[in-house]
Amino acid sequence: MNIAVYSGSFNPLHKGHEAIIRFLTENAGFDLVYLVVTPQNPFKDRHTLPLGQDRYNAALAAIARHPDLKVKAQDIELRMLPPQYTIYTLDALKAREPENDFTLVIGADNLACFQGWRFHERILLDYGVVVFPRKGYHRGHAKARLLKENPAYRIELLKAPLVTISSTEIRRGLAEGQDVSKWLM
Repeated sequence: MNIAVYSGSFNPLHKGHEAIIRFLTENAGFDLVYLVVTPQNPFKDRHTLPLGQDRYNAALAAIARHPDLKVKAQDIELRMLPPQYTIYTLDALKAREPENDFTLVIGADNLACFQGWRFHERILLDYGVVVFPRKGYHRGHAKARLLKENPAYRIELLKAPLVTISSTEIRRGLAEGQDVSKWLM
């Protein structure tokens, strides 16, 4: 199977995540999406992030509300010893399921700083990435810069709609007492 590995905090899962999952399986040729709940993003404040197990349980509940989605929540990183570098996760998935092909899903914001990721070369050579547009980021420039480093890197820029909702906005709305239920997955 061709599996998209979509990892993140998912704090909380929202309609934008759902749109990305649907695009991956309906338009980008993936059989299934693995939603990998991360224990801690190194770029985010660890004191404001709910426990990984709580976010994983919330992901399971959200997915259960959408039985038509071709997605499975994965707690693989929650069980790994730190540091949970993405390459370790991809390698663990491949070791567990050698018959499957895995591709990492990232946004254009991550592609812009991808050279700073641990073992980014192996990710791009062994697994590849599919990249969603993000407001304020030019994916073509970032891809060109990476391909100068190594033309064999596997980078696909998806022709997908721009997702404008974010977990940050939802959390802000919740803090202000707004009803954000229409945005939640």
